Amino acid sequence: MNQYNKLYTAQDSAIAFIDHQPQMLFGVANMDRASLINNVTLLAKVAKEYKIPTVLSSVETESFSGYVWPQLLDVFPGQNVIERTSMNSWDSMEFRKAIEATGRKNIIICGLWTEVCVTWPTIEMLGAGYNVYVVEDCCGATSVAAHEAALSRMVQAGAVRMTTIQALLEWQRDWAKREHYDALMKLLRPQTGAYGVGVEYAYTMVHHAPQTAQKPQIVPKSTH
Repeated sequence: MNQYNKLYTAQDSAIAFIDHQPQMLFGVANMDRASLINNVTLLAKVAKEYKIPTVLSSVETESFSGYVWPQLLDVFPGQNVIERTSMNSWDSMEFRKAIEATGRKNIIICGLWTEVCVTWPTIEMLGAGYNVYVVEDCCGATSVAAHEAALSRMVQAGAVRMTTIQALLEWQRDWAKREHYDALMKLLRPQTGAYGVGVEYAYTMVHHAPQTAQKPQIVPKSTH
């Protein structure tokens, strides 16, 4: 059976965030950088909620790339960030061991830049027998062409393209599962744009739940 003919779960997947660092972000030109930061932060928060084994890695931090974004570090306070010199994470024995230690074969990956630090470990992990899912709107490249070429190369090697919402909702899958429902909604409402606004509307207008604003809007009663 094709390795991708079934959905991954919170019990059989792990995630890697690679080189989400300032100097790497400066070179991103394939998408809005504020949206990229938002997507990465949201994916990280949901991964933490579902207790997905998470690997963080950075390259040449103090000599070139800068420290991992505080938005990402704050989701996993105190977690070890695997430092590398190689652009290819899979060249790092510490990174390999961290992936192996998760015990999972479904690896969700994102990072900067798509064409280098995401593509190369993806190809090598596929070769090592892992199923790799690339969250493309959590990846930044130096141009739209570079991003698309990298995604094509990874797909040709056997990877699967995904987006943030698609990636995180695959962990939930069934709204009847209530364990993470409220926490997930709390994360989605402020960080998923129109989808989040729609959730807020449904909660407040349809289900008459409280507004999430710190000071909710009060509509005066008509005197007519």
